Amino acid sequence: MWKRRSDPVLHIDLRRWADLMLVAPLDANTLGKVASGICDNLLTCVIRAWDRSKPLFFCPAMNTAMWEHPITAQQVGQLKAFGYTEIPCVNKKLACGDQGLGAMAEVGTIVDKVREVVSQHGGFQQS
Repeated sequence: MWKRRSDPVLHIDLRRWADLMLVAPLDANTLGKVASGICDNLLTCVIRAWDRSKPLFFCPAMNTAMWEHPITAQQVGQLKAFGYTEIPCVNKKLACGDQGLGAMAEVGTIVDKVREVVSQHGGFQQS
């Protein structure tokens, strides 16, 4: 924790250090916080302070009933309006045992999307 002006602030240091951000999985609780601008933990503080010229990817993952709730589409839309890239959830057997849409995308799909966007940005400079 910082104590005086110019002391390091972790969420600011992390946003400066990172070339991109990937939130996987992004659960319904954190989705709601980010869409609303709430920053009450390290992750949400880094996202709130994020340099929007750098890519931020999010991979929603939640129960089908939560995914199908009308507020979810609004919240995902808000993150996209911020310029963040969704890697959509998929239909499969969920952690709770239900079958349906809401499972996090496969790792290979996530990696492919990150590579695609990074290559479009011309890669990143070494620092």
